[in-house]
Amino acid sequence: MGQPLTVGIVGCGAISAQYLKTIDRLPQVKLVAVADLDTERARAAAAEYEGVEALGVAELIADPRIRVVLNLTIPAAHADVALQAIAAGKDVYCEKPLAATGEDARRVLDAARAAGVRVGCAPDTVLGTGTQTARAAIDDGLIGRPIAATATMMTPGHERWHPNPDFYYVPGGGPLLDMGPYYISSLVTMLGPVRSVIGAASRTRSKRTIGSGPRQGEEIPVTVDTHVTGVLVHESGVLSTLVMSFDAVATRAPNIEVHGERGSLVVPDPNRFDGSVLLTKLGDGEARELPVSAGYTEAGRGVGLIDFLSEPEPRAGGTMAFHVLDVMESLLASAHSGRSVDVESTCERPAPVAFHDPAAQG
Repeated sequence: MGQPLTVGIVGCGAISAQYLKTIDRLPQVKLVAVADLDTERARAAAAEYEGVEALGVAELIADPRIRVVLNLTIPAAHADVALQAIAAGKDVYCEKPLAATGEDARRVLDAARAAGVRVGCAPDTVLGTGTQTARAAIDDGLIGRPIAATATMMTPGHERWHPNPDFYYVPGGGPLLDMGPYYISSLVTMLGPVRSVIGAASRTRSKRTIGSGPRQGEEIPVTVDTHVTGVLVHESGVLSTLVMSFDAVATRAPNIEVHGERGSLVVPDPNRFDGSVLLTKLGDGEARELPVSAGYTEAGRGVGLIDFLSEPEPRAGGTMAFHVLDVMESLLASAHSGRSVDVESTCERPAPVAFHDPAAQG
């Protein structure tokens, strides 16, 4: 199968543990080094894996052994780290979002194109068996021509469990930019790119109270919309209704449903790789669970790195990530203007993923 893909991680925060666990079980990927502004945190991460070095950020980016820089920094630093890696001739794979703003994301893609390197971006949950089995059902015509979809995420807010939730409530945060990438990436994977949006948004509280950790009881300001809803008009004509909220207590609505002329699908949580896909066909009384038929099995965060070995444009790629960010920014612009907004970008619907265990050799 050739030489493994050599990777260096910049950013050893909480999310890195999930990536490290995945990389450790992928024979196609080899972790070479890790880096973090907190050198002790980088050393602790490196100590868990034989042969992995803890380096400075600039040292890691310049290391000739490393082909892909896995950028797991905070969103505000995504563009800066990505641009440094691109300038060093490295491919880049970034935790979502691609950048804090569409303008910065465009700079990353333009730089990568000029340098002849590739950009990948989370969420790669869309490569798992959940979204891919649903996509296969749509492609196989099990629901007929798709007409509409709904995507719903409601929670009372991350401050109830996160000890340092400040970044969720400043520009670049909020329920749409935090969780929207999972839902919109899944919708685009199944139904194709988005042509225009119309939205509305609200903010119920100006402050939030931290519910756990050493800062428990501390109030933090809220400077973003905390409930966003809208309609995405796909280029195919499908209408997707999106609701993202940090204000609601709970919901019994499925994470995603897709409706066609001859049937409806319940699609599992797009923040996970797996889950049951339920099909109700016209005339049937009950839903039935579809057998798993596509996607990477037993996948975890970082499985999108495999595409760098075989795909000219990674399925969890920069072009799609930019389009998803553009959709979200357009939705917020619509909410604030009260008008429909055309989405300027587009992307190819990613190629499907065959049913495959990414940890298997070959």
